[in-house]
Amino acid sequence: MAGPGRTAAFAVIDEEHRVPDRAEPLTVDDGSADVERILIVTAHPDDVDFAAAGSVATWTGRGIEVAYCIVTDGDAGGSDHSITRAEMAAVRREEQVAAARAVGVTDVTFLGFPDGSVTASLELRAAISRVIRMVRPLRVVCQSPERNWERIYASHPDHLAAGEAAACAVYPDARNPFAFPELLAEGLKEHTVPEMWIMATERANRVVDATDVYERKLAALMSHKSQVGDGGHLDELLRNWMGGTALAAGLPEGRLAESFHVVNTA
Repeated sequence: MAGPGRTAAFAVIDEEHRVPDRAEPLTVDDGSADVERILIVTAHPDDVDFAAAGSVATWTGRGIEVAYCIVTDGDAGGSDHSITRAEMAAVRREEQVAAARAVGVTDVTFLGFPDGSVTASLELRAAISRVIRMVRPLRVVCQSPERNWERIYASHPDHLAAGEAAACAVYPDARNPFAFPELLAEGLKEHTVPEMWIMATERANRVVDATDVYERKLAALMSHKSQVGDGGHLDELLRNWMGGTALAAGLPEGRLAESFHVVNTA
């Protein structure tokens, strides 16, 4: 059995929830040691909750401050044609704030970029760098800028662009005092983020056992009613995903986990 700090190789769970065979092992460790603040950057409301709300609940439960930076308001989401897109954006902001509260997060920033047309522009890089310099995290968690062919739904173009912009903001933008001089003019000094954790990636090398906070993750996702409806399908979906990840990391049957690719950016 793999416990915190121990490793286990990837394995095939079943054909429906197959985990890619990899030479690199998975380390089971929630990464809570020596971290005071974490910033999570995602493209849309609910992205963080599908990919990492269990880890967030674990971190806040350890006393770590976690902040969210959401690139769009999710105004292109949902299937309700009876409301305007501006109204949908307001709904989704409220849902994300409620979801964040369910896992112990109260600091949520919405950057307001258009849903469905995010690019890794200098404007977005500057906006994310601004939040990094304000929060001054020791870890940034973000989406992958690489398309995931095993889970294509993780690779929405907005996700890829938000991941690329976040990576650029971590290195080199936020740490470079000469990048985006308007930030210095705002009193926001440069800040170096020592590590990034990448979500929904085929390169995963770290697993967080989120079994004990699973109900909080589920509650966070249930907050996104405009996207998940009554949420009746979520429990089975999440248990399949997270159970497969846990087994791939050598955790016992019945454990539930989330995976990341940890990158040293110091």
